[in-house]
Amino acid sequence: MKTLKFRKNLSELILKCEKTITWRFFDDKNLEKDDVVSFLIWETGEEFGRAKLISVKEKPLNRLSEDDWIGHEKFDSDKEMFETYSKYYNQKIDENSLVKIIRFELV
Repeated sequence: MKTLKFRKNLSELILKCEKTITWRFFDDKNLEKDDVVSFLIWETGEEFGRAKLISVKEKPLNRLSEDDWIGHEKFDSDKEMFETYSKYYNQKIDENSLVKIIRFELV
């Protein structure tokens, strides 16, 4: 089964159904619509849920629409967003980086 890892604070938002979308860079799992994936807490590796991927699309960060933000945590600035994702992936993320936008629902 494919897995997705989330920081502890984000797992809590998912379980409250406040976070229903995730953005992923450098997808090496070939995530696709209708996949059922195991959600893991990044810090511990513990499974906290499973979800079905409702939609999966890819575009550069600078082309995000308002709909791409619905169900996703907000950042105070683009700079904060780029720094956060650069830290997560240990690679530079900027406005031209391709992001996979994944909408999901817990099962």
